[in-house]
Amino acid sequence: MDLQTLQIIWFILVAVLFTGYFILEGFDFGVGILLPFMGKDDLERRAVINTIGPFWDGNEVWLITAGGAIFAAFPHWYATLFSGFYLALLLMLVALIFRGIAFEYRSKRDSAAWRSFWDWSIFLGSAIPALLWGVAMANFIRGVPIDASMNYTGGFFNLLNPYALACGLASLSVFTLHGAVFLTLKTTDELHERAMGMAKKLWIPATVLSLVFGVYTYFETDISTRLGVNPGAIPIFSVLSLLSVIVLLNKDASGWAFVMTAISIAFSTITIFMGLFPRVLVSSTNPDWSLTIYNASSSQYTLGIMTTVAAIFVPIVLLYQGWSYWVFRQRISKDSKMEY
Repeated sequence: MDLQTLQIIWFILVAVLFTGYFILEGFDFGVGILLPFMGKDDLERRAVINTIGPFWDGNEVWLITAGGAIFAAFPHWYATLFSGFYLALLLMLVALIFRGIAFEYRSKRDSAAWRSFWDWSIFLGSAIPALLWGVAMANFIRGVPIDASMNYTGGFFNLLNPYALACGLASLSVFTLHGAVFLTLKTTDELHERAMGMAKKLWIPATVLSLVFGVYTYFETDISTRLGVNPGAIPIFSVLSLLSVIVLLNKDASGWAFVMTAISIAFSTITIFMGLFPRVLVSSTNPDWSLTIYNASSSQYTLGIMTTVAAIFVPIVLLYQGWSYWVFRQRISKDSKMEY
């Protein structure tokens, strides 16, 4: 394959990896955020954790793979991103590490104070990345200060602009809703009813903030004038999917409600990447200095080898992860003996 085709393939693959990550990690971020509020006692909180126990670390593989794909396929994008977003990414990484430690250490001591500390650590370790991923994606399309040499010239607070924070709040609310709907599928009895009630309440801020972000995007970015690939009806389907969630929840169709939140997240992410194409990071200093798949990519030889490796191993990973979801598909009750 020629170089341009390979560059497009790897842009699509990165978009797919981020889409999968936001769908899968999104619901366990949501469960982690809801943990202190879902469980009235330790047994209930343990049951909530058990709903994502077999999945959360596997879901993070999507992020590792996406980061590795950017590093290998678009090294200039990786270098500019990790230098400019260094503090934000470090904060996210620390939150994810602390979250992983909390899952492992929570049950090491039979102490209410000990377990409460780790429960709130899971909350923060889930809420911070859920917020910061929205901030990051918003800055991708709004633009950050980048010079002609692909160097980030801004500071940390350039990233915390009102538009990015609006996107961060939207992603935080949608991931929390996604997690609540997931809990309606995975829990029984009182936990199921509580999750259903939370999902119905969370639908309102998630929908409002998503619509605000969509309108804000039209006025704050050049996505309408420098559109890479026309997403067509995809943004509309994203909104309609989110609007349908409350109808499905009222009909107690939790499975379809979860599918709709997943579709809304997927279509929103796809819309962002389609609007960016062929750019990967917009320069607010000068649009012509933006990083694209053409000026930020590796050589044809490197991309060719990576494509062969990905074609072999990505299906294997997908099959294994699908199998793990099937094996651990049962609902979790307060009295379940499983502990992850």
